[in-house]
Amino acid sequence: MTLAATDTPPLSAAASASAAATPKARVRDLRLDFFRGIAMFIILMAHTPGNFLTSWIPARWGFSDATEIFVFCSGMASAIAFGGAFQRSGWLLGTSRVAFRIWQVYWAHIGLFIAVAALLAGIDFYGNFDKQYIGSLNLWKFFADPAVPLVGLVTLSYVPNYFDILPMYMVVLAMMPIVMALARVHTGLVFLFMGIVWLGAQESLWGAAHLSFPAEPWSDRRWFFNPFGWQLIFFTGFAFMRGWLPKPPVSQVLIAIAAFVVIANIPLSNIGVRAIARDWFFVTETGNSVIDARVALKPLIDKSDFGLLRYVHFLALAYLAWVIAGDRGDNLLARGSSLGARIWDRIVQIILKVGQQSLAVFIVSMFTARVMGFVMDMIGRETGTTLLVNLAGALVLVATAYGAGWFKSQPWKRKTT
Repeated sequence: MTLAATDTPPLSAAASASAAATPKARVRDLRLDFFRGIAMFIILMAHTPGNFLTSWIPARWGFSDATEIFVFCSGMASAIAFGGAFQRSGWLLGTSRVAFRIWQVYWAHIGLFIAVAALLAGIDFYGNFDKQYIGSLNLWKFFADPAVPLVGLVTLSYVPNYFDILPMYMVVLAMMPIVMALARVHTGLVFLFMGIVWLGAQESLWGAAHLSFPAEPWSDRRWFFNPFGWQLIFFTGFAFMRGWLPKPPVSQVLIAIAAFVVIANIPLSNIGVRAIARDWFFVTETGNSVIDARVALKPLIDKSDFGLLRYVHFLALAYLAWVIAGDRGDNLLARGSSLGARIWDRIVQIILKVGQQSLAVFIVSMFTARVMGFVMDMIGRETGTTLLVNLAGALVLVATAYGAGWFKSQPWKRKTT
């Protein structure tokens, strides 16, 4: 969602003084949409079965991954889209604005599940393959006895792992009115709320009593993305955009610390444990110290409850990206006249468009990822075919972004001459 300027009539002197006293709306810069667009492409690759490109996504090299990018940037975008509504129209109408967005995301979630389930069922029914595709997402229960799962689907008490991001996002959005109410009293209460809720979500501290939601009525499985843990990264982005947290200075010391955190994570990452720790060194007669360290750190890097080291790693990585991108993302565009500069700027504009239409792109990407996996099952996963399928999937996301932007512009309302 982007902010659009509107024409306004000339202000009187008194109105001008009042307008000058009113805080200016915060306008998102290029970095917000650029990095959320990058996250959309990573999410597509990560959800495609048997995609060797997943060996090179951020999740393989550190504790945090594209999910943190998506949720953090969504918090920043929400501060623009909804925070302003609270400020302009009051708490009640601001809450209504958030409720409407939750309603939209809810039906997007339901539609995504139906579309993917129908795709997999259609492949199994009409394809007559040895592989059962509904089993690839563990949807056996839904198709074997759909009554209870169907009720669970519409009440969000049945949330299969592949479909768990949007429910988490809805619950976090539902916390926004609480956060805005606390901010009216003191912003310190917002950070206290964030910390208490995050602590309550840590299974390592409270066991089965930790704050979470059941993922299915027939077992004790919980939502994979615990919204009470993930709200921490969402409202961190929200707080930065609202100005409750000051933007960090560009400091050589901070750059060095952030770089150290990112590099120090590599030996304990998936790549590090598989390659460095297992095959090269840190192996002793009593065991593997790096693998043992990763096991010991599990509560702090847990993805479901959003472990603290994931938060630290992401903030370090985000700071480096923020510095490299430059003020308001000025370094992202080449703005040159050479062919290379023009091509690069065009690529950046495409990524920005994908980031601006993140909900539509995300829904399509989750469906497209299953199609890509099926296509590679049919044609093989050689390097060339895998790259071609990924390119086709990326083009689908780009087309979706431009299509969604076109529909949102409501061109049928424009006057024709």
